[in-house]
Amino acid sequence: MTQQEPVNGFAVAVVREDGRWRCSRMDSSALSELDAAITELRQLRSTGAVFGLLAVDDEFFIILRPVPGGVALLLSDAAAALDYDIAADVLDLLRVEPPDEEDNELWPEGDLGVLTDLGMPSHELQIIVDEVDLYPDEQLQMIAQRIGFIDELTKLLDTIQA
Repeated sequence: MTQQEPVNGFAVAVVREDGRWRCSRMDSSALSELDAAITELRQLRSTGAVFGLLAVDDEFFIILRPVPGGVALLLSDAAAALDYDIAADVLDLLRVEPPDEEDNELWPEGDLGVLTDLGMPSHELQIIVDEVDLYPDEQLQMIAQRIGFIDELTKLLDTIQA
């Protein structure tokens, strides 16, 4: 867990309020510090759904969603905890041991039902996570397409990546 260089990727806060989706860029610290990401999402007061999508270094993604008494988390690849502090922090918060260094298998850890109430059943999220040929940003775009905020996410990603 010695990822000291700046982390590439994106962190997006997604809010659904009054039947409309809104995506906004999160601070870059959200890509390397789980507490920063959670704090930033909790500051977004909304009567609707609030969650974060983090795509880290073309390696894995994290979905985090503040819930009463904590945060629901999904890490797309538990083995990322061997190389990235933020992934290790997710496993720590989930009280899950990191995988062995020799383990080459990819598996998600956390709540596959984190977005069920928004139209993404856990079995469909599992299918997307299992698409190992896709980059994390592509997987997150599939999730956005399924739930219904792909246009808002695409517009934001175009400005971030420009």
